[in-house]
Formats: sequence, structure tokens, C-alpha cells
Amino acid sequence: MKLTVNATEHDIDVEEEMPLLWVLRDILGITGPKYGCGIAQCGACTVHVDGIAVRSCQLAIGDLDGEVTTIEGLGTPEALHAVQAAWIKHQVAQCGYCQSGQIMQAASFLDLNPVPSDDQIDAALSGNLCRCGTYPRIRAAVKDAAKTLGGA
Repeated sequence: MKLTVNATEHDIDVEEEMPLLWVLRDILGITGPKYGCGIAQCGACTVHVDGIAVRSCQLAIGDLDGEVTTIEGLGTPEALHAVQAAWIKHQVAQCGYCQSGQIMQAASFLDLNPVPSDDQIDAALSGNLCRCGTYPRIRAAVKDAAKTLGGA
């Protein structure tokens, strides 16, 4: 089966029931998406499928319909995505485990809602757990990224 990840096409030979997360990590060696809970409740495995945030731990590869973008494909070291730059500016990361999922969720959310309120930010990222509790910095970074992207 063919799979496009971060604008690169891959030929893979796996069972259709295999979760996208395992294909990314174990078959393709893309380790940005993390295994957290395995039941789509923590958000550590969040990636984009055609720009929409999805939990890769629960998406069977056979059900995938679209191009996948992981944190590795969101920006480049030379040209960070606005959310990545805001994360650095606001020093969001502590342990860092949830950060790729948080960033991917925030980037997708801002594509859909470029002028979010605090309540909308909190609701949109409520499914992404941060064990270190950096939620105020996460909200500040999302608001800053929204401004950079031309929103609020």
C-alpha cells in the first residue's frame, strides 16, 4: 500500500488493522508522534491527515484516506511553523512528551479557527494532556501563534 507522510510517498507492506502510529514509528522510523495511552485519550500521538488533527494510535492504516503530516513535517529548522515558534517563545515544554501532539492539535485548530477565544483554545486542546501542567503557557503560545498567522 502507498502512504504519503510529510510529502514523501512510501510503499509499505503491513496488515490493514495496524495503527498509523505503529506504521509511523516502527516501519518508517518517524518518532515525533508518541505512544501515550493507546486509546486516543491523551493526544500524544496526534498527527494531521489532510490538515485535520487525528489520533494516530486509533486510526487503522487500512482506514487512512489522505496525506499524513507529523511534527517532523510541520515546519523546518529554518522555517518553523508559527505554533512551533510560539512554543519556543513561551517556553511551553517541560518534559516534552506531549509537545508534538499539542503542537499538531494547535496548528490544526488555528487553521479552522484563526481568531480563537481562551475558552475555544482550552476546549480544542482539552483532549491533549500535559503531565507537567503547562496549560497557561500552551494557551499563551496558541494566542501568539494566532496573531502571527494573521488571526487575533
